[in-house]
Amino acid sequence: MYVHTPTPAQQEKQSNIRSAFFISDGTAITAETLGKSLLSQFSDVEFDIQVIPYVDTPLLACEAVQRINKAYESSGLRPLVFDTIVSDEIREIINSADAHNLDIYEGLINRIATEINHKPNPHAGMAHSSVDSDDYKARIDAVHFALDNDDGARTTHYDGADIILIGLSRSGKTPTSLYLALQYGIRAANYPLTEEDLDTSQLPRALKPYHHKLFGLTIDTERLVRIRQERKAGSRYASLAQCQEEQRAIQAIYSSQKIPNLNVSEMSVEEIATRILQITGLKRRIGV
Repeated sequence: MYVHTPTPAQQEKQSNIRSAFFISDGTAITAETLGKSLLSQFSDVEFDIQVIPYVDTPLLACEAVQRINKAYESSGLRPLVFDTIVSDEIREIINSADAHNLDIYEGLINRIATEINHKPNPHAGMAHSSVDSDDYKARIDAVHFALDNDDGARTTHYDGADIILIGLSRSGKTPTSLYLALQYGIRAANYPLTEEDLDTSQLPRALKPYHHKLFGLTIDTERLVRIRQERKAGSRYASLAQCQEEQRAIQAIYSSQKIPNLNVSEMSVEEIATRILQITGLKRRIGV
């Protein structure tokens, strides 16, 4: 087994950084998605993420092992390896790396096979081989809709929206709209409530007919200030006083208009999207 003893300097530098590899004989999307979900439970640890897709030959597997061992040599910490490789030969090579291997398929497939009394017939890339053309079209259409209806640029296609996200500038509307489109096939528009809108304490005229589709995003004032400062440092737009005033105004609108809303300050875009679906009852339009 490959053994490396880190120097004291390496140990101090790398003590909170551990390499995590997501490896697959296909796109590595499954390994990355599941692996990141698991790693998110360890918020006090910093991970150096490396994705290696299409490891479908022994040579490529050996190259991946070299990368894993090099990461171990640099840090002195065994990397975590999440893989979705179905080939026994290639998986055995990956497992020879000096790392903590977490094969996502092997254990689960064997347990399923035992339960249903059927042997699996796996091949590389099977998880993504049966792409549904209708699902693909729905996903692409939803992404195009989100881009075309981003930031209030167009308001004439709201009849086709499943949801219209509203909120202050820089509150996360655009990434959430795109994520809903890409992962769920949801046609999401988004509209920023500007200072002029907030001064009236009323919904903009373009939104009033679609009150039932509105969903508000909120964000803590201090976080909003930091985000705006990164965009326009020292501006009135990014000042604490301006952000506080906008916060009071938008909360008044949400309350008076009875618009469901969610504080997204400490949430990832994945969490935001999931919570929105739970609150609104919207259903996924495409397969997993």
